[in-house]
Amino acid sequence: MTEHGLLVDDDPLYLRTLQRSLARRGIDTQAATSAEQALELARQQPPSFVLLDLKLGNDSGLNLIQPLRSLRQDMRILLITGYASIATAVEAIKLGADDYLPKPATLPAILRALGIESEADAPGNAVLEPPETMTPISRLEWEHIQQALLETGGNISAAARLLGMHRRSLQRKLSKRPSPEPPPGRS
Repeated sequence: MTEHGLLVDDDPLYLRTLQRSLARRGIDTQAATSAEQALELARQQPPSFVLLDLKLGNDSGLNLIQPLRSLRQDMRILLITGYASIATAVEAIKLGADDYLPKPATLPAILRALGIESEADAPGNAVLEPPETMTPISRLEWEHIQQALLETGGNISAAARLLGMHRRSLQRKLSKRPSPEPPPGRS
C-alpha cells in the first residue's frame, strides 16, 4: 500500500525539508501551513497519516485531531512539537492522536512512530540519532501557559489565577512567543 501523508506546520522551511526527506523514501505527502488548509486537503484526499504541529500560528493542532480522525478512522496522527509537555501529550492522546514526538524529531523516529519501515531500519543499517537536547525553560513556560489557557477555555484572567500570576503579567508573557528551536548542531 502506498503511503499518502499530510504534513501540517506553520514553518514552510520545515515543511519543505520534511516533505523532501519523505519523498526520497517514496512517501507521497501534501503540506499545509494552517488548520483550514489542512482540513481542506484532508477532505479532498483523506491521508493515511498526518504529521501535525501543536502550534499553528494562533491555532492549536490539538483542535485538528478529532476533525481529521472523523475523515478516516485508520489515519495515523502524530503530533510533533517544540512545546513538548506531559500535559499536552496526554491531551493529544485523549483527543485521538496515535503518538507524540518533541521537536527536533529525526526522520527515523518519525517513521518508527508512524509504523513505516525505512531502509535505515533494515538489519545492518543502524542509524545514529543525535543526542536528545533539553527543552529551554522559555518553551516549557510557554507550554505551561498554553495548557492553563486550554483548561480555562482561553480565559486569561482564570488562567492567570490558575498559574498564580497577575493577569497583566500573563498578557506580557503571551505577547512574547518563544523563538523556534535552532536546528541540531547550531546554538
